[in-house]
Amino acid sequence: MPANSDTITKTVLGRHLIAEVWTDEKELLDDVDRIMQIIISSANAAEMTILDTGSHHFTPQGVTAYALLAESHISIHTWPEYGYAAVDIYTCGKEPQKALEELKKQLKAKKTDVVVMDRGEIPSGK
Repeated sequence: MPANSDTITKTVLGRHLIAEVWTDEKELLDDVDRIMQIIISSANAAEMTILDTGSHHFTPQGVTAYALLAESHISIHTWPEYGYAAVDIYTCGKEPQKALEELKKQLKAKKTDVVVMDRGEIPSGK
């Protein structure tokens, strides 16, 4: 379809992936060091710049871990007893899908549901 004078283009400041990840690797989901390694390898796969990282291991189980990125952040919250991880990848200037693909591979995901949101949509013309 040809563009016309009514066509609006937009600039997107960032892309946000919210993922529901299910795996049979329940022990992995309770390993704070391994979860942090997965976040780092996922950021590296997408050529993101890691500024800082942090994590917390819950009692009796579960992990929350994050990487603060120059491009924004990656976080994972796990519920090992259910084989579930809530994943949040938000970036500006990079494609978060590469990070998600690496993360799914490392978690040995058997099922993943993803919501993709464009963030900061700015009309740039009419």
